[in-house]
Amino acid sequence: MRVTGEERARLSTNAALASVVLATVLLAAKGWAAIATDSTAMLGSLADTALDLIASLVTLAGVRIAAIPADHDHRFGHGKAEALVALAQVVLISVSAIVIGWRAVGRLLNNAPTENAELGVGVSLLAMAATLLLLTYQKRVISRTGSVAIQTDNLHYKSDLFLNSAVIVALVLDQWLGLSGADAVFGIGIAAWLLWGASRAAGESVDQLMDAEWPLAKRTAFLEACARYPELKGIHDVRTRTSGAYDFVQFHVWVPEEWTVREAHDRLDPIEEELQRAFPATEILIHLDPEGHTDREGLLPHHLTERR
Repeated sequence: MRVTGEERARLSTNAALASVVLATVLLAAKGWAAIATDSTAMLGSLADTALDLIASLVTLAGVRIAAIPADHDHRFGHGKAEALVALAQVVLISVSAIVIGWRAVGRLLNNAPTENAELGVGVSLLAMAATLLLLTYQKRVISRTGSVAIQTDNLHYKSDLFLNSAVIVALVLDQWLGLSGADAVFGIGIAAWLLWGASRAAGESVDQLMDAEWPLAKRTAFLEACARYPELKGIHDVRTRTSGAYDFVQFHVWVPEEWTVREAHDRLDPIEEELQRAFPATEILIHLDPEGHTDREGLLPHHLTERR
């Protein structure tokens, strides 16, 4: 069910606030458990939760910024603020992962023991239960709003289920089954997981800042939708990019030379509106060319050109 812009902003903000509250509570609980257990795996989970809190705050800020309409100085909106802040997050994640990995290697070499497995397992189970509740709530909000920011936050918290499971396994192996060094090994694995996530986040942020084209599957889906309209058979010079929660696409299309400007708009404006309904949060700009006209590089219809 579609909601109004005001309702969308309210639901998205509430979901982001819920993420902030959960991350804050878990940060306190895991901080206590990390001190009590002296577990590297728990320390890694604590670091990830701290980053969750930062990510949730960024999501909250992003949702609020996304609600600000384009203005005289920002004609394409304010979406790229999310990418800039995400790059700062990448630095924090990378530093945390390196520190955790360094500590884990030291504990592995020194064969340092962990303590209070019951507390660590209990806190991790509590974290998993609370995260499942948040994921369920976020899924409901996403189904009503389609918020890209909340979708990203949802994916981030899904990874937390894996990390908390890893902490439980590490403590059980290290203390209850007597496999010395298991905690340190899992700590190294969590550090590698954090670095992998940081590299993915960095790539996505840079792509937005550099106005990279949409992923091939998404671009193809849009062109296939256009192909259903005979009026767009001469589509060419298709350009796409993403900024925060919004997508932008522009293209040229051939129209018969005998059409007036008004007739061209009367025919193409309804098509543009249908495409915008099919691809929400997408701004579409169509440029009209006389049929057969080429300029600059001798542009051809999209099915005759390779993706740049």
